[in-house]
Amino acid sequence: MTDLEFKGSGKPLNGELKMPGDKSISHRAVIFGAIAHGVTTVEGFLRGNDCISTLQCMRALGVQIDESGDHLTINGQGFDGLSEPNRVLDVGNSGTTIRLLSGLLSALPFYSVLAGDVSIHRRPMGRVIRPLMEMGADLWGRSGDSYAPISIKGRKLHPIDYHLPVASAQVKSALILAGLQTEGKTTLTEPGASRDHTERMLRAFGGTIRTEGLVHELVGPQYLTGTDIRVPGDFSSAAFFIAAALLTPDSHLVLRSVGMNPTRTGMIVVLEKMGAKVSLVNKKEWNGEPVCDIVIDHAQLRAAEIGGALIPQLIDEIPILALIATEAEGTTVIRDASELKVKETNRIRTTVDELKRIGADIEETEDGMIIHGHPGRRFSGGPADSSGDHRIGMMLAVASQKSDAPVVVRQAEAIAVSFPTFRDQLAQIQR
Repeated sequence: MTDLEFKGSGKPLNGELKMPGDKSISHRAVIFGAIAHGVTTVEGFLRGNDCISTLQCMRALGVQIDESGDHLTINGQGFDGLSEPNRVLDVGNSGTTIRLLSGLLSALPFYSVLAGDVSIHRRPMGRVIRPLMEMGADLWGRSGDSYAPISIKGRKLHPIDYHLPVASAQVKSALILAGLQTEGKTTLTEPGASRDHTERMLRAFGGTIRTEGLVHELVGPQYLTGTDIRVPGDFSSAAFFIAAALLTPDSHLVLRSVGMNPTRTGMIVVLEKMGAKVSLVNKKEWNGEPVCDIVIDHAQLRAAEIGGALIPQLIDEIPILALIATEAEGTTVIRDASELKVKETNRIRTTVDELKRIGADIEETEDGMIIHGHPGRRFSGGPADSSGDHRIGMMLAVASQKSDAPVVVRQAEAIAVSFPTFRDQLAQIQR
């Protein structure tokens, strides 16, 4: 395990940065490129551990993928081009990989096993396995088919009309990948909006899915065609640099070509309520995904209430929003965020414990947290533990911007899951 020391420079943060490729889009570009017919090129692929797990799993399924830095060339031969793997498919720490591949593999005529690290084997898989079983899939998991490893004996499926119990892009995407191979109409109804990268990606490959409100309908089987995908910068990665600028007086940062999918950018809505100076400029579109540059200037912040339908749009940004709230005047309340308990860690408890450890005034609630802001008050710093969670690790690193002593992040190797160059880019704007 690796300990890394992060120390704020005491100077304003200034400069321009290019964020690594969007993690969610990178996963999907590899999967859709593999199941399409013909060549797909991917520019801006995120070379983080999670996305590399997806890449390696698709290779183990017989797909030829050539790499050159963040550029991929995928030689897809359709669903029929995938073949039975000769070993267990290792998803590493990637919940996206194991859930999406569960849907994909359920309709393919061979046997496969999905497994990962200790964290993955603690994450709930029943929410994916149960609806796939309703489609006729043969899947088995530990503890009553609730946890990985997952064994799959692929077979012909039948369509379903399914109401998702929670808004989950991973569950929805797994069922879409199964439905694309299933004859007839599959209907999925969500209780609230979740990320729609899969739907946008499907259309970019020539597929068809009809969305009206929270209801999605697709008719299978579908034939997809290889295309050229340009991956925008990851908004969730950008969030840490937005926070760093907001915590550091007189800062001015520009983040180039960041994905602004409206199902992902609830943090911007919250920051506007808090009085942050965040501007979105140079707007464009790549493969159906909105993209822009983000300009951040330091400003005095005020507390906000965060909850309800906005939570799925900022679920990954809650730890860094909690840190930002420590610099806001008043008391910030985050609620309706129980889904954080089943991420890489219990992110509610871990965020509260680790921020409290370095000097924040914060407390845990049943479904969120309460943060008492003290603008200008410094943290004590010192050791803090990521608990193997990449987003907790980066949040603690950014906390060093308002700490008297350096913050020493334990298990800092977890940061490479989504942002291998994070430390270098933070150092670049601290000079």
